Amino acid sequence: MRFVPALIASALATAALADEPIVTKPLAPLRTGPAALPIELVESWPSETKLDHADIRDAKDVWLEMVEGAKKSLDFAEMYAVSEPGTALDKIVKALEAAAARGVKIRWLGEANFYKKLPELMDRFTKLPGAEVRRLGVKGAFHHAKYFLVDGEQGFIGSQNFDWKSLEHIQELGIRVRIPHVVRALRDVFETDWALAGGGDKGARVKAAGTDKACDDCAAPDVGRITFAASPKGLLHDETNWDLPRMVGLIDSAKKTVRVQVMTYGGAPKFPDLEQALQRAAARGVKVELLVAHWIKRKHTAAGIKKVHAPPLLTAKILTVPPHSKGHIPFARVIHAKYLVVDGARAWLGTSNWERGYFHSNRNVGVIVEGGAIPARLDAFHADNWNGPYVEVVDPAKEYEAPNVGED
Repeated sequence: MRFVPALIASALATAALADEPIVTKPLAPLRTGPAALPIELVESWPSETKLDHADIRDAKDVWLEMVEGAKKSLDFAEMYAVSEPGTALDKIVKALEAAAARGVKIRWLGEANFYKKLPELMDRFTKLPGAEVRRLGVKGAFHHAKYFLVDGEQGFIGSQNFDWKSLEHIQELGIRVRIPHVVRALRDVFETDWALAGGGDKGARVKAAGTDKACDDCAAPDVGRITFAASPKGLLHDETNWDLPRMVGLIDSAKKTVRVQVMTYGGAPKFPDLEQALQRAAARGVKVELLVAHWIKRKHTAAGIKKVHAPPLLTAKILTVPPHSKGHIPFARVIHAKYLVVDGARAWLGTSNWERGYFHSNRNVGVIVEGGAIPARLDAFHADNWNGPYVEVVDPAKEYEAPNVGED
């Protein structure tokens, strides 16, 4: 479908929400304790900013709690691992070492190319008693997923890399999940990639032990219907779990609002799927809000976000996290969360940026939540950013100055 801006203009006459202000309504607490719900929204936020949410627990605390509570096994799948002494992540690394010392079996799966750049922490893990470390390298793709499993019974999926900066200097979102069918699907992905990293057949799909039972009812009490979603197509046990067409379906179901936050965004012509779904939504009068990180101001990425911006129904904004008082921190001070919320009632949260490779070749994982408290809370989270002090509306005529992303 070729996007025609006039379609949006014609929809304005009947769009009830076209000029409706965003209102963040008070929400019921998502939990009454760490183990209250089978799924829990977890955040990280850049220090010295107003991006903290008091009702959402921090990843640094949840990760530590999960690692310290492990009794049998810890399976980590991460793009890379890097820590610094005295940081929140350093405490978690020490908790991993303590877990290994008490007999917890640790398996660590990292991305082969990133290991070449950042080998120190993964090498440290190889020295832990009973631990095994593997590196996954697939030609033309990379392991971009970030997740871990505890005792094969609960998992964490999120945008957070295993990086000290991800816990202290970047806005991130993830979920702690204890829903059996989601954990089983996540285990299947881990076992498949673990075998592949060990020299297994690329076409093989490894089934985790005890996961033969299908998900007859994917709904969980009080939290809605929650299903696993992952990529790439062709490397899944159940190809209906491929996230891209399911995300397109979510957007196509929207009646009032579509709200998206990602770090990077790439649209047509290379990757039209999600962009055209956003445009179809706007053309039928749905209010679409697309929030991206200021890293998109780089020359090779700015054109895409300028092109998709078509107010008043399809609006794009850029959020710039202010620098830290101690000066520039490489590859930090940025929003990195990845989520989609439709009508405040259905949502996707995962590890994929919105570019073609993340869905068609790279390994990523996520969940889709329909109903319950999580979509509404994500909707309010988005409103906080969208209406907050750090955003600017995309200006198609502006020549943006590229930000300093890496080393000085």
